[in-house]
Amino acid sequence: MARFILTDIEGTTTDIHFVHRVLFPYSAERMSAFIQENLDNPDVRVALDSVKKTVLDEQGVTITDTQAVETLLQWIREDRKHGALKQLQGMIWRHGYESGAYRGHVYEDVPAALERWRQQGIGLGIYSSGSVQAQKLLFRYSTAGDLTPYFSHYFDTAVGAKKETASYQKIAETLQLPPQEILFLSDVEAELDAAQTAGFQTIQLVRPETTPSTKHQTAPDFSSITPEAL
Repeated sequence: MARFILTDIEGTTTDIHFVHRVLFPYSAERMSAFIQENLDNPDVRVALDSVKKTVLDEQGVTITDTQAVETLLQWIREDRKHGALKQLQGMIWRHGYESGAYRGHVYEDVPAALERWRQQGIGLGIYSSGSVQAQKLLFRYSTAGDLTPYFSHYFDTAVGAKKETASYQKIAETLQLPPQEILFLSDVEAELDAAQTAGFQTIQLVRPETTPSTKHQTAPDFSSITPEAL
């Protein structure tokens, strides 16, 4: 039986269109003004400097703050998984959630499954390319209410990329559990491959528009997942 369930967000707990059609446009529309208004914020300054360093390392070019903003907007269009971008997006999204501009989407089958698994004594955690801050906001202000009490751990790309086996090894070490006692849920086959190589149990969520895997067990929704049978 799995003792801990680690779940992805986009395409797994949440409609991927919510991220791409609501959150990304919201951050893109406000990125420039947000940075100009918060240049004295140390966290914003660190994020901008990180963008500049990445461009220097990758292109050999030194850029200005204005060019860094343009780079961030390009990265949003490309859906680049860069820590500085995710950090800034999380700050911007906080305002959207707190103002009631939107609520974090979760599929209807998710809350009941979280409650069932908690009643079974299974630990629950999140692993997403979005920052930990953004993860907590989505579940705190979700369409099903505050779901954060269900989760004991949150992981983002600070632990490593989601398609790298080493990331899952680090997560298992943090959880202090044998990898085989951790079940990872995701819609992305390459992420499941990496987790499986690390020794995790895996299930692919086949939500609308997901291509079913031929290498991993699949499930149409959370209600059909029974960790006790694994």
